[in-house]
Amino acid sequence: MTMNYQPKWWMRLVLLLGGLANLSWALLSLTIPGTVLNWSGLENTATTILLWRCIGMIIGVYGIGFLIASRHPYRHWPIVLLGFVGKLLGAIGCLIAIPAITSATQAGWLILANEALWLVPFAVILWGALRYQYTANSAYEMPEADAPIQDLRTNAGRRLDDLANQRPQLVVFLRHAGCTFCREAMAELSRRRDQIEATGCGIVLVHLGKGDGESFFQQYAMQDVPRISDPECRLYRQFGLDLGGFHQLFGLRVWLRGIVAGVFHGHGIGRAQGNTFQMPGVFTYYHGQVIEGYQHELASDQPDYLELARRATQPMAA
Repeated sequence: MTMNYQPKWWMRLVLLLGGLANLSWALLSLTIPGTVLNWSGLENTATTILLWRCIGMIIGVYGIGFLIASRHPYRHWPIVLLGFVGKLLGAIGCLIAIPAITSATQAGWLILANEALWLVPFAVILWGALRYQYTANSAYEMPEADAPIQDLRTNAGRRLDDLANQRPQLVVFLRHAGCTFCREAMAELSRRRDQIEATGCGIVLVHLGKGDGESFFQQYAMQDVPRISDPECRLYRQFGLDLGGFHQLFGLRVWLRGIVAGVFHGHGIGRAQGNTFQMPGVFTYYHGQVIEGYQHELASDQPDYLELARRATQPMAA
């Protein structure tokens, strides 16, 4: 697996500092609770001291968890998730309590600042951990010597090179079948199919489903088009297609286009299937060579399939 999908150095540092900070606070709360209460502006009574010590023990447990998670933030993501939820609920609780308890304002703002401080780095770690889970046991941790273009076959048992030796092929790498933009792409390909094939260019669909996927492609009258199942993203990686980042998959433009395509154009959305982080792409391929490629900047991008097919067949006409 490349370093792009491994935890960043600062993530380990954040969890290490978080663990030490929590343990330090727990130690102070257990040993000198009265001093901490006075400094925080809270009433120093036997009851508050007991409660403060209980809170200190809980904070100490979180500290131990963060120290464990710092060894590998992505593998120990459940601990980070618990920390994120705890910090989030703590911040919400402070926001609710501060206006109601004037005597606890100083302590409330202190706790609120401490909780909010960790939310952003914890959220980034969780996002990275989610991507990490999708790279594990996939092409993104396989050796570069992997040759899927030689190994993978279409639903009819043919290799991509067999098809591309006969005529140029428009190789369309789709996202998972539940994706609105995957459905939109299939509708566009179905609508343009006759025009694309009239240029002399064939169509090959590469999808992330584990099975043949005939029922999905049948919805668009494309069940007879050659298609390659690539759930491990091997062919995607060989053609240079990567996993998407947050902006590419969930940015504002993606959301707006998703609403238009899903609601107003009727493409809808389905259950997530396969690697939901995988980015799509389109390539024209002939005699073992990529003629031209279109790599999506955003998951919502719309390539011009017909124009790509026309340009792929122009050298042949000349």
